Amino acid sequence: MATCLSPTLSPKTNLTATRVLTTLSYRTLSLSPPSPSLNLNLNLKHPNQTFNFSARQSHVIASAVSGSAGIETSSASEDSTSLLDTVKVFDLNGNGIPISELWKDRKAVVAFARHFGCVFCRKRADYLASKKDIMDASGAALVIIGPGSVEQARAFSEQTKFKGEVYADPNHSSYEALEFVSGVSTTFTPKAGLKIIQLYMEGYRQDWKLSFERDTVNRGGWQQGGIIVAGPGKSNISYIHKDKEAGDDPDIEDILKACCS
Repeated sequence: MATCLSPTLSPKTNLTATRVLTTLSYRTLSLSPPSPSLNLNLNLKHPNQTFNFSARQSHVIASAVSGSAGIETSSASEDSTSLLDTVKVFDLNGNGIPISELWKDRKAVVAFARHFGCVFCRKRADYLASKKDIMDASGAALVIIGPGSVEQARAFSEQTKFKGEVYADPNHSSYEALEFVSGVSTTFTPKAGLKIIQLYMEGYRQDWKLSFERDTVNRGGWQQGGIIVAGPGKSNISYIHKDKEAGDDPDIEDILKACCS
């Protein structure tokens, strides 16, 4: 199945918003039905360089290109909570901490970014931070975790001025424990493409330098994230939203109901 985006823009539209679609060559990207053995060669153009990815699709769900909302559940599986006990994340000073310590003694809203350069994740950071006063009043911490290095996490924090806590997961272990999806067809979808245009018109930008750092390039940049509400208690995960595609934000009221009601 071919994914093709050709939105019609008026002369007044900020045309820089379309650059990302041109850059990622949506018109030339051809996706077959999800298959664990799918291989894809993709050229991405940076203002000064051209990057050639060869990515193997994995953990892709059939409905990922449907534009449907993400998967939401009221609790985590025992397997996920057990695996999370082995996961370590790193704060902006490089100090390692077991991830469950983030919610062992408190309630926390924990958002998992696609990667630290992602334009969708910058929007998600603002979207959650806009309700931080409600979370604070309820004693709920606000946390973002990203797959990547401490240096990438620090750059993200400085650029976004995010009001919550930021941690790095260099090994992507938390994403694997929570079984967040990854794959080319979860990244390049019609809904995601149109949302990119919207975000660029709102003034958000992808950080291509962070996006093309070695860790993200090696992983292909196809990881999707999610949001959980957890704690108090290491195994107390009361809400999970798993993104089905890039930019798949849940209703903020659902998050507030889980963390602050």
